[in-house]
Amino acid sequence: MGPAPTTTRTTRASNRAAANEAAAKTTTEQNESTATEDSSLKEQQQQQIEGEGENEEEGEWEDEEQEAPPPDSLMRTEDQLSYWSGISADVNGMLGGFPNISTVDLRGSRAFLVKLGIGKTKGLQKVERMLEGGAGIGRITKGLLFDISQTVDVVEPIAKFTDELSQTPGVGQIYNMGLEEWPPSTSTTTEDDSSSPQKYNLIWLQWCLGHLTDTQLVAFLRRCRDVLVSSSESSPAPAIVVKENNTTTDADLFDDLDSSVTRTDDKYRALFREAGLRLVRTELQNGLPKGLYPVRMYALKV
Repeated sequence: MGPAPTTTRTTRASNRAAANEAAAKTTTEQNESTATEDSSLKEQQQQQIEGEGENEEEGEWEDEEQEAPPPDSLMRTEDQLSYWSGISADVNGMLGGFPNISTVDLRGSRAFLVKLGIGKTKGLQKVERMLEGGAGIGRITKGLLFDISQTVDVVEPIAKFTDELSQTPGVGQIYNMGLEEWPPSTSTTTEDDSSSPQKYNLIWLQWCLGHLTDTQLVAFLRRCRDVLVSSSESSPAPAIVVKENNTTTDADLFDDLDSSVTRTDDKYRALFREAGLRLVRTELQNGLPKGLYPVRMYALKV
C-alpha cells in the first residue's frame, strides 16, 4: 500500500415503504351483504399489513444485533499479491499514482530520523545495518537509507520489484517473501563459524503494515524487536520506525482494491504496546496534498 485518498464508506440503509390505507366509500345502493364482505376484506388487509410490519421490525432488530466482521479479517493474501503483481515497477506504481509526493515524503522521513540522532551531517550518526520491510523497488532504500547505513537488507514479496536491487551496492540480503513469513536470517558472525540471527540497528517499515492482520502485525513486530542490536552495542539506540496512513474516523477501514486495512492512530499504539515496544516519538508527515489520508511516523524502542 501507499498514500491513499480518503474515502467515505457508507452503509446502505433500506428504506421502508409506508402502507397507505385506501378507504372505500360505500353508497347507500350497496346491500348489507356487500358491506359485510368489504369490511371483512379490509380487516384481512389490515392484519396482513400489521403482520408485515412486525416481521420487518423483527428483521431490523436481527440486523442490528449482527456485528460487522473485523476489517482485517477481510484481507486475502492472494488478492494482495495479485494486485501488486499488476503494478508497474516504478515510483508512480509504488506511490499509487502520486509520484510527486516522493520528495516531500523522503524529506519528512529524513527530518524525523534527525530527531532520533540519525543522519549523515555533523553531529549525527549513521548506523551499521538496517532492514526495510515492504521495500518495493527500493525508493526509500536508495533515496534515504543508503545515506545513513552501510548495508540495507530488504523484505519484498514481489520479485520483479527487487530485480534491480539485487545488483545495487549497499543492498545486503533480499527476502522475496511477505512480512508475515519473514524470519530473521541466520548468518555466520563469529570466527568459530557459529551462527546467530542477523541483528539490525534500525528497521524501517513504511506503507506495508496494512497488509498484515492485527495478529500478524504483533507477531512480526516482536520478531523485529528480537533482532535489534542491544542498546549497549549501538549508538544511537536501536529503533523501529513505522510510517503508515491513519484513518480519519474512529474505526479501521478495509480497502478491497489492494486487500489492505487502514488503521487508526489508537489501534497502532495499542498494537505496539502488545508487541512489547515503547513509543518514544511520533509526528505527522507534513506537506502532503489535501485529500490523502494523514501519514504518521512512529519511533519505537524496546
